[in-house]
Amino acid sequence: MADDIVAVQKKFGSLNEYSIQLNRWLSKMIGVWPLPSFTSKFEKIMTKILIFFYWIILLFIILASSLHFLFVKEDIVSKLKTLGPISYCFGGGFNYAVLLLRKNDIRYCIEHIETDWKIIKRMEDQQVMLKSAKIGRIISGCIAGFMHIGTFCFCIVLGVLKRTIKIGNDSMEMYVLPFPTYKIPVDTNPGHGIILSLQYLTSYTSSATVVIAFSLATVFAYHAIGQLTIMISWIQEFVNQPQKQNKNIRIDEISIIIEHHLRILSFLERTEHLLSPICFMEMFKNILSICMFSYCILAEWSERDIRVLGIYTFAVMNVILSTFLICYIGEVLTERCKEIGNMVYMTNWYHLPDKDIFNLIMIIVRSGVEYKMTAGKIIDISVITFGNIVKTVFVYLNILRQMTIL
Repeated sequence: MADDIVAVQKKFGSLNEYSIQLNRWLSKMIGVWPLPSFTSKFEKIMTKILIFFYWIILLFIILASSLHFLFVKEDIVSKLKTLGPISYCFGGGFNYAVLLLRKNDIRYCIEHIETDWKIIKRMEDQQVMLKSAKIGRIISGCIAGFMHIGTFCFCIVLGVLKRTIKIGNDSMEMYVLPFPTYKIPVDTNPGHGIILSLQYLTSYTSSATVVIAFSLATVFAYHAIGQLTIMISWIQEFVNQPQKQNKNIRIDEISIIIEHHLRILSFLERTEHLLSPICFMEMFKNILSICMFSYCILAEWSERDIRVLGIYTFAVMNVILSTFLICYIGEVLTERCKEIGNMVYMTNWYHLPDKDIFNLIMIIVRSGVEYKMTAGKIIDISVITFGNIVKTVFVYLNILRQMTIL
């Protein structure tokens, strides 16, 4: 493992760079990465132009799709089929705004991680941090890969490939865009190509906001898990070390442990403040998206179009996977925070001097204040929440199916 640390430092320049590199790449693509003070003026201007460009495209596609949903006379099944993509864009726009407004929180968390890599000097502790960083990096890469591949395939299948449309007794092949548009000629090129390109950028931006939020949550959470694991090892060493050690040294050791615990809790609090509104929107958006895309599968089933059924199924799987991952991470983080108090109690604390026992009791008491990632300070992010989301989706999907007699 020591060889891994040397290899990572040689390849990436530093261990901190290894842990946050993927997040920076993804965030810079849509301009939400907090730029350091020494950034050039040109890069700052280009970032502002990029943000303005994405906002214009997002608002244009959302407005055109919403007007089509409201004013174009269609049957209820056709309207419901367009609701999933429209809601996905609305959620993406909200997430984009939150990420831009919370750049200071992102900067704080990134600087916190960088400082942790600097203050942790022992090789065995760095190995624990590197292991957590690897897990966070792998999960972030998987989320990014699945989400962006799904977005690309969704736009290709529903936008580039022609579909057979039945009008009365006649059938004809024509282009059908992923998002409906209001009074814009898109049946032929170049109008179809231009609008499709804008819709792909909109889809990419919406997916990127989800990817960035979840990848930040993953990296931050696993960094915190690594720090908690290190703290547990420190406490075990403190309890098991010889009692004849210098009194001042023991005071310094317990103060370092307590300060590190408070530092971890501060980091988690800032992370929760950053992600709470995004998770709140994602919970409702994902319920609607899963429900609507599943409804599209039922509505398209009679057509037996494998391409369309496949892309809707892949979209449902993507949303379910991202929802499960964030709920699982919240569950693991909660359990890991509670483990601190349980672990301290299971040590041989009763052999320690009274003052050391009192200090450890303070850690147990503080660990008893349960930490939970929340969605909007209302919904706990946990595996139980994921189960409730799945049950809610099936209830709404069954209601829609019965109302529209599919």
